[in-house]
Amino acid sequence: MREMLIPIGTLGLLGVGLAATLAAPAARDNKPCDQITAACRDAGFAPGSARAGAGLQVDCIEPIMQGTAQRPQASKLLPDVDPQLVAACKARNPRYGQRNAPAQAAEPPLPASPRAATAPSTPPPPPSSGTKRPNIVFILTDDLAMNLVQYMPHVVKMQKDGVTFANYFVTDSLCCPSRSSIFTGRFPHDTGIFRNTGDDGGFLAFHSRHHEQSTFATALQAAGYRTAMLGKYLNGYLPAKHPPEPGWNLWAVAGNGYPGFNYNLNEDGKVVHYGGQPTDYMTDVLSGIGGGFIKQSAGAPFVIEIATFAPHAPYTPAPRDADAFQGLLAPRTPAFNATPDASAPQWLRTHPVLSAADMAGIDRDFRKRAQSVLAVDKMIGELQAAVAEIGEAGNTYFVFSSDNGYHMGEFRLMPGKMTAYDTDIHVPLVVTGPGIAAGRTVEEIVENIDLNPTFTELGGTATAANVDGRSLVPLLHGQQVADWRKAALVEHHGPVRNVVDPDFPGIRSGNPTTYEAIRGPTYLYVEYVDGEKEYHGLATDPNELHNTFSSLSSADKASLHATLGAVQNCHDAQSCAAAENRLSGTR
Repeated sequence: MREMLIPIGTLGLLGVGLAATLAAPAARDNKPCDQITAACRDAGFAPGSARAGAGLQVDCIEPIMQGTAQRPQASKLLPDVDPQLVAACKARNPRYGQRNAPAQAAEPPLPASPRAATAPSTPPPPPSSGTKRPNIVFILTDDLAMNLVQYMPHVVKMQKDGVTFANYFVTDSLCCPSRSSIFTGRFPHDTGIFRNTGDDGGFLAFHSRHHEQSTFATALQAAGYRTAMLGKYLNGYLPAKHPPEPGWNLWAVAGNGYPGFNYNLNEDGKVVHYGGQPTDYMTDVLSGIGGGFIKQSAGAPFVIEIATFAPHAPYTPAPRDADAFQGLLAPRTPAFNATPDASAPQWLRTHPVLSAADMAGIDRDFRKRAQSVLAVDKMIGELQAAVAEIGEAGNTYFVFSSDNGYHMGEFRLMPGKMTAYDTDIHVPLVVTGPGIAAGRTVEEIVENIDLNPTFTELGGTATAANVDGRSLVPLLHGQQVADWRKAALVEHHGPVRNVVDPDFPGIRSGNPTTYEAIRGPTYLYVEYVDGEKEYHGLATDPNELHNTFSSLSSADKASLHATLGAVQNCHDAQSCAAAENRLSGTR
């Protein structure tokens, strides 16, 4: 049974709505304006619903009368209103549609929200009438490593039907920095988000820097897309305290959703509690909301991000999957329980060998992780079915990925992330959709900063000038890009010491100090803030077990250092592309 929690402020909105209702008769002789008001009401807009994005005046009457785009918080589409009716209304009441106009329903004042310098004040013109804009369904998982894809039949089929990016990396193997890069298309050194909490991390840091004003959602919404954000947003978001963010027509976001049960969702400004029944399992709930949004979007382009908490610890599977994969063990790669060599960084080389109990715990947790992604995979199938039901299967891109990877026993580390190794920074990126050839693999190095410009280009709108990433659209469609990047930048601030951080690592999980790294096609190079350096030639050391930095030539050391310095100081797509291509050849 769900419990609806109504914030105290909502009582004031009810009063405002009543006042608006009582005031309505004063305008009944104003027939053209009344018809506009009636059209807005019929479309679902109502007095007192501004905080839910469906305010009668601010979300419907005002943009119709002023000929402007809806505000980012709007959750419903404008009705079709004849321009002659608008002109007739203006002739009778020139001030109709203004918030201080007397003869119209009142709305509560909204808190001011600073506009980003890069955000367009008016939406760009829509594509020509002969162009049908594609939809985007983006599934972002939490802590899903490469080794879990094999347990997801729908994702495996996506690989067969679409394109797999074999070298996709995240800018930091930690939730908030990675998600901030996805939303904005910018490196951590430009977002300022390096952690999950504190002055340089989490929802509050993201919001205080006004990044919510310049995301792929705000850009696509301004271009006429219906947008939805479901599941996990950023660490530190509190459903009962924080309202929906700009850019999203539909908002259903949780705070502490990691257990999978007994959580709250902020659903367009209303806090809804979900309990411990099987039907309350979060991934399934998100699937239902997402499918409903897709079906309601028939006839309009849409983009939806569904960010699951699975398979993040505590690795809770759906009850129906709790007995799946009997006897499954964590992969025993050459890195599993491997002894770090003498030149490994200090934070790593002191870890003891894994005990039998350690390995049993890792096996148990890996099995639970595999179980928990079954619900994610089922959700993908349900979303695909919803898209097919509205006749948009051939016009929709499905994008599957993860915010970061996860190590489990490699390098003698207990389960965790945050390292610069492939276990943590190399994650899946699989895309299907119009114009994508089946079963293709892209070898170019791509990063999560590339998703923002990819989504905006697919939606036919301009990419913000301060975006560091590059659109993947040419690569999606099989085109060759001669000057594509030769290295991916990874940035991390550590060690993590805040015990309230949901990713606070156990004492043996690995907690590296601050580092900057570049991952090239055949190497990994890391510079730690304490002066240590790490280099792995992947042709001979694919499991990143042997630090051979000391054996590099002086010229190679200087070239790697210069390239890393250039990329960590770039600030837009052009300068970042130039920095990423400084190295000649491969190492």
